[in-house]
Amino acid sequence: MGIKEDVLSAMKDAGKPLSAGEVEKLTGLDRKEVDKAFKELKKENTIVSPVRCKWEPAN
Repeated sequence: MGIKEDVLSAMKDAGKPLSAGEVEKLTGLDRKEVDKAFKELKKENTIVSPVRCKWEPAN
């Protein structure tokens, strides 16, 4: 699996909006990789932000 898939999987498993730091802890990925994945997922409209600085998969 790629980094974006790992990030999305962690977000789905958590069942709640997560910050990049929380995703980093859950996945063990480097923070820069998580930030890059967030940026790409936001651009693809794959994740949405229900509250400031927290993200979850789009429906």
